[in-house]
Amino acid sequence: MHSRPLLTTALALFVPVGALASSGHATQVDGLRALDGEWLYVEDLTEGRAVEEQQPPMSATFALRVEEDAVVQVRGKGSNASEERIALDDSVSEVVGEGTTKCYRGVWKDGALEYETEILRVSDNARIALIRKVFRPTPDGLHVRVVVGEPAQLDSVALYRHPEDIALPAPAQATMADMEWLTGAWVGTMGSSSIEERWSPPLGGAMLGVSRTVKRGSMVAFEYLRVVERDGGLVYVAQPGGSSPTEFVLTELDATRAVFENPRHDSPQRIVYELSADGSLTASIGFINGGRSQRFEFMREDD
Repeated sequence: MHSRPLLTTALALFVPVGALASSGHATQVDGLRALDGEWLYVEDLTEGRAVEEQQPPMSATFALRVEEDAVVQVRGKGSNASEERIALDDSVSEVVGEGTTKCYRGVWKDGALEYETEILRVSDNARIALIRKVFRPTPDGLHVRVVVGEPAQLDSVALYRHPEDIALPAPAQATMADMEWLTGAWVGTMGSSSIEERWSPPLGGAMLGVSRTVKRGSMVAFEYLRVVERDGGLVYVAQPGGSSPTEFVLTELDATRAVFENPRHDSPQRIVYELSADGSLTASIGFINGGRSQRFEFMREDD
């Protein structure tokens, strides 16, 4: 096995689960229970990082499942889900894949789960990557620190919360007529792809839209869209690929700009449409707090 001097030194300070006194064990159990459930990225807390560079240190959403002697990290959902099982007794769990071996080991120390993943090349047992993570429950949510490499090439800290603990935004007051400027067929390009959005006029308290992305003559993505009136405001409903609907509440509106937000969604959390003076339309998606938004530029099809 490839040597891990840093991990060996760090783990020498940890108290094995079996050595804990009964009161200490109870404290550990309570702390571990605080890790259980689904977690959603809220904010990048990395010191000195520019606002536009802020991002989750790992996936925007993940789940932790607490077992009797381990914590399981779950990424993705359904058929795309993957798991890492972190034993809490200083033992190494190995998962052999195609050409690589992933080695997991971790402990509960000072109110936090600390563990690292080492990826080794099967052919010569050489280290390909080293990732250290710390999950610390706090009254404000879960603080997650991720350090990549040795010496560290990347060191990030972020706040995650259970989706139900994230406050929903205050809705802006508006009617469907306030969004009439979005009506029309909008077309643009992104790299070698063409992208379009087509919006019907406001009618019956709703606007209907459809988006299509075409690359090299083939459709590679589509989305069903709606803006509907609800409780004195507007709600943007997105169904990428025809999937289950996700709703975003209107939080800002003026004559040429609309902002929709859903802080309980993994990504995007914020959708902005803005009509420029030259008649072009910009749509951008991103996180509510920080990060660099992805922008799409459109012109009316009949221009």
